[in-house]
Amino acid sequence: MPKRIIYWFRNDLRLHDNEGFLKATQNADEVIPLYVFDTRQFEQIQPLGFPKTGQFRAKFLLESVQNLRDNLRKKGGNLLIRQGKPEAIISDLAREWEVEAIYTSKEATQEETDVETSLSKKLKVYNVDFEVFWGATLYHPRDLPFWVSRLPDVFTDFRKAVEKQSTIRSIFPEPISFKLPEGLETGKLPEIYELILFSLFPEVDPRTVLNFKGGETEALLRLQSYVWDTDHIKTYKETRNGLIGADYSSKLSPWLAYGCVSPRQIYEEIKRYEAERGANDSTYWLIFELIWRDYFRFVALKYGPRLFKPSGIQYNLELRWSHDREVFDKWVEGQTGVPFVDANMRELLLTGFMSNRGRQNVASFLAKDLGVDWTWGAAYFESQLLDYDVSSNWGNWNYVAGVGNDPRENRYFNPLTQATKYDPQGEYVKRWLPELANVPAEWIHKISSLTPDQLQKYGVKYSSPIVNTDK
Repeated sequence: MPKRIIYWFRNDLRLHDNEGFLKATQNADEVIPLYVFDTRQFEQIQPLGFPKTGQFRAKFLLESVQNLRDNLRKKGGNLLIRQGKPEAIISDLAREWEVEAIYTSKEATQEETDVETSLSKKLKVYNVDFEVFWGATLYHPRDLPFWVSRLPDVFTDFRKAVEKQSTIRSIFPEPISFKLPEGLETGKLPEIYELILFSLFPEVDPRTVLNFKGGETEALLRLQSYVWDTDHIKTYKETRNGLIGADYSSKLSPWLAYGCVSPRQIYEEIKRYEAERGANDSTYWLIFELIWRDYFRFVALKYGPRLFKPSGIQYNLELRWSHDREVFDKWVEGQTGVPFVDANMRELLLTGFMSNRGRQNVASFLAKDLGVDWTWGAAYFESQLLDYDVSSNWGNWNYVAGVGNDPRENRYFNPLTQATKYDPQGEYVKRWLPELANVPAEWIHKISSLTPDQLQKYGVKYSSPIVNTDK
């Protein structure tokens, strides 16, 4: 009997720098690569009524899984695709194919680790080993200069410590080839309507910053383009707060979220660029952002379920949040009457993407100006964002809502101040709010100050602000 290992792909949909999959091919005679569409990840979030994984995320995921299958076929294998509960499907496959072990990537947050625990218990019955590999961050948790339980509550302290005392491990090579057992029923890629009821592939809005397509192949092409072909990385720090266009930031986050590209692969490309073309603040700043991403992953490990509760990781029980559904829906639909907020929310609604600057502003507006339960906003982002990453999303919402690890108490983003600074001519607002196309730049962020005659003159049909933001 050949030694068989199932490699369960999760949020690591790549062949490069994938320690677990590489070791599966080295340690087994036959490897069964597997991806399971966990049906629980496509159910509706209650009481909000939208799917946990929305259509933009689902499209990107389907493309990523298909690309993974294509790349595995080039190695002489294939990818098994199933739908259901991974812990049940994998344990059944393990018994059916008499495998010796299950290898997979390690996750950090509760829903994912609950599945790991459930699967581990089932595998013990069949005497099947279960081995997990950490590969989602720049710094491996074993290389941190402190236990995760002692993680600093201020990012700057974390960053300085790891930069000074820790090293980033080298990437793992792709496996050259592997053998698949004969007779496997590989299964077909589901249609999007099979995952999300009544859903179709979303159309690409011509205003979108980038026509994102899932998969490792596209991820590496984007990395090559942003770093080497265009040299945009050398101005990243100056442009990263942009709002329009493909290249104000790296836009690698959707591929990072599904593990189509490794953060260490990005790091190595940046270091190679610095060696060949020169280092500056911008080349470092992209690494800085990857360290932020690490930090939120380790925060999730440290605080567990507290990350997802309204009281946040601070366990602040004094704050009281509104659950006004009508107000929340206006925020979701970009109908708050605050142009900068509405433009960002409509971009998210129509494309599944929003700039980092926009995310900070709309999150602050929901939590601080409207007083609406921030976990509703985090859940909507989970559904809608192409680049949804559980730790970064919920960690950032904790941060902006004032219940996370922000050293500056009661941080607030004033929409008017922010709009004036980052969209002074109103180009971004007019891009997403065509009803304001004729408003002069001097008034574009102050629509509520226009007289009835001015509103008529500029052809404005736009709602009054639902809350006063002049703070």
